[in-house]
Amino acid sequence: MLEKEENDRIVFKPIFKVIILLFTGFIVFGAIIFLVFGPNQTEVEINDEDPELIENGIHVRTGLIEAEGLQTVITNCTTCHSSKLIIQNRMGEEQWNATIRWMQKSQGLWPLGENQKVIVDYLTKNYPLIEKGRRPPLTNIEWYTLD
Repeated sequence: MLEKEENDRIVFKPIFKVIILLFTGFIVFGAIIFLVFGPNQTEVEINDEDPELIENGIHVRTGLIEAEGLQTVITNCTTCHSSKLIIQNRMGEEQWNATIRWMQKSQGLWPLGENQKVIVDYLTKNYPLIEKGRRPPLTNIEWYTLD
């Protein structure tokens, strides 16, 4: 029995050493590959600019017009979406209210309470409905026929 155990030790000891060597090599090789080809770290410039800075009547961080209710709009609106959505849309009071109701019904917007009037007043004053298009209609055009 002791002779069989001694034979097993002689046979399995080199195999065990090879397995340990392969495992160690795999770990070292993987670490080298990770260091060389792993995720690149990029430097991020930290902006020391005041997040509440307003220049020429425009809130620099959001691009929104400085007026009464600005902070309420920033707090309640830009938490979920970009201020560009506000800036690019022009609506009347009922349309802004309908948009808020739609966001509450389908997008998970919380009840705004008294803030809704502040927000809608800000939006209708600073981003009202524009009646005219982007350019006036063409007039005094000399049309010609194509040959």
